[in-house]
Amino acid sequence: MTRYIIVDLEATCWEREAGMEQREIIEIGAICLEASAGPVSGEFDAFVRPVASPQLSDFCVQLTSIQQADVDSADDFRVVFPRFVDWIGPEPFVLCAWGGYDLQQFRLDCRRHGVTLPASFEHYLNLKQEFTRQTGIKPRGMTSALKAMHIPLEGRHHRAIDDVRNIVKLARIILPQREQQAAQQE
Repeated sequence: MTRYIIVDLEATCWEREAGMEQREIIEIGAICLEASAGPVSGEFDAFVRPVASPQLSDFCVQLTSIQQADVDSADDFRVVFPRFVDWIGPEPFVLCAWGGYDLQQFRLDCRRHGVTLPASFEHYLNLKQEFTRQTGIKPRGMTSALKAMHIPLEGRHHRAIDDVRNIVKLARIILPQREQQAAQQE
């Protein structure tokens, strides 16, 4: 049985799009599935204090609902990321997210803060690509994929913990099919 860590990140952002290098993680949301169709065995949600651009833009606050006080009182990435890795634990896992952004942002923030990205994070599954491969539906955002599958969006979009809870709904469709296809090819 494969264990899955489904993750979603929120990062600093501005109305006029800045380059990826300027963004910093401000929230990590994750859910652990002990198996593709198994129960949720845990959730992780933490705000992260940005250091390169410590003041959130008005656009970022509006988009995410994350307040300046939330990140001001949070630990920085050098403290939160090891807590996240400890929460994941030593057992093997596949890191999953909706798209390739989250892994890129982890890599960037690890470099920025001099933190080693665990090699296990490279065992990464882009659920958006897998959704497209399985359904034939053009790549789309998480909210649009939920609509296509007639699944209601719950919580606040662009809050990492809420988004990851919605992504898990899609993962419960995608992951069993992926495992079944892999088993047939063996």
